Amino acid sequence: MFTSEQEFLKFLEANHFIFERFEHPAVFTCEEAELHRPNRPAVSTKNLFLCDKKARRFFLAVTACEKTVKLDELPAQFGVSHLRFASEENLMRLLGLTRGAVTMMGLVNDTELKVELWIDEYIWQGEYFQSHPLVNTATLVISKSELMRFFELTGHTPKFFQG
Repeated sequence: MFTSEQEFLKFLEANHFIFERFEHPAVFTCEEAELHRPNRPAVSTKNLFLCDKKARRFFLAVTACEKTVKLDELPAQFGVSHLRFASEENLMRLLGLTRGAVTMMGLVNDTELKVELWIDEYIWQGEYFQSHPLVNTATLVISKSELMRFFELTGHTPKFFQG
């Protein structure tokens, strides 16, 4: 499991990923992130770590910061009867992340493929995406093609939902 941003960045570089990195103060919400967002055309992502009622299935739902997600509309799309926010313990155990730093990049730590990746089909029209590099004190700007390569490398095939 990658436990630091430096380890993760070395992984990206060793696999020849192309990205830009921007440092900023710690942010815990999209509103805070807005104050420090890189001046680059890219989708600023909101990441929700969810689970089913009994915490047997886990989901990383990704949408745009400016969108409001209605959790009651997602279970049918995800094939479960109920969704709730997963615990911080499961967030750390499965993705190696803490509250405020939830990111698609955390999938690098999901080597047992226990987390399903769900992306809002609306944002997938974008060409570049902003994502934390396992910490909430920096933001990466990465292209869709590089993200797809990252998902393939980590074994996560994105599914799409209507947010």
